[in-house]
Amino acid sequence: MPNIEINRDWCKGCYICVDVCPRKVLEIDQTTFQKGRHPVLVAHLEDCTVCRQCELLCPDLAIVVSDNSKGEVG
Repeated sequence: MPNIEINRDWCKGCYICVDVCPRKVLEIDQTTFQKGRHPVLVAHLEDCTVCRQCELLCPDLAIVVSDNSKGEVG
């Protein structure tokens, strides 16, 4: 099963990751408001295909995707 770690202190809420995810795994956390923004959260981990688009395009390097079933780390 994949694992997605989001460093909420680094996330500036640009939502690029939300937009690029083909499976809509990530969502905006409407319940949390910190540092003047809503951070991103993992909403549908079971749908993740480990394409790593969110990790690759995050301008703040706030996302790390790993595939625990294969022992790979992104």
